[in-house]
Amino acid sequence: MAERDIDVIREKLTAKRGFICDMDGVLYQGNRLLPGVTEFVQWLYDREKKFLFLTNSSARSPRELQQKLQRLGVNVEAKHFYTSALATASFLKSQKPGGSVYVIGEPGLINALYEADFSMNDSSPDYVVVGESGSYTLETVERAVNLVLGGAKLIGTNPDLTGPVERGISPATGALIAPIELATGSKAYFIGKPNPLMMRTALKRLECRREETVIIGDRLDTDIIAGLESEIETLLVMSGVSREADLEKFAYGPHNILPGVAEIVC
Repeated sequence: MAERDIDVIREKLTAKRGFICDMDGVLYQGNRLLPGVTEFVQWLYDREKKFLFLTNSSARSPRELQQKLQRLGVNVEAKHFYTSALATASFLKSQKPGGSVYVIGEPGLINALYEADFSMNDSSPDYVVVGESGSYTLETVERAVNLVLGGAKLIGTNPDLTGPVERGISPATGALIAPIELATGSKAYFIGKPNPLMMRTALKRLECRREETVIIGDRLDTDIIAGLESEIETLLVMSGVSREADLEKFAYGPHNILPGVAEIVC
């Protein structure tokens, strides 16, 4: 990419007031901080930007995400994090306050649902909720299938099929929930990106208008389409899942492309 093109993008981004940033593939990959992230976060603070680190992952709480970045050498307050687990809990609370759920997921998701006053129920829940899970087994899938066939509504925290990890790519919620959809004939409702619900919540938290905000992500199929459908300017960074060849596979594209967040401040 020509330096002149990078300068144009950098100027556009500097004029923005609000930043919605994905995490996996943008700030870090697994337990490895990506180049330029420390400088980018400092740039956000120095320029007094409003920012939210928004992730489709439902595994960790904002506090745990804060601690992860801290271990990687970046200090950011917990208020700057928002997850698909929180978005899922908020949505379900608006639909059925005090309801019950059967969860296939990690503590970040379970705790968010508890805090939204949902109870755990493995016999007759209102919802089956699926997120990333290290305890995903045939037994949990069988239980979920039979609960959905019994009338529970199927919810996915996000539609991502894969996610970047240090050793490569790992199956994500969209892939994990697919066997339940196939076995039951039910289609899951996904709360995370690109669902505009999550984008509207992010804008409210930032107290910014969409015209003065940019979303930075590494995935065309979630981050970029979320921005386009919400009429928010988009920046695709090539430090995560999407590759240059992927640009030809989609009927839409990002407003801007950079190798990574390092180029925003260089």
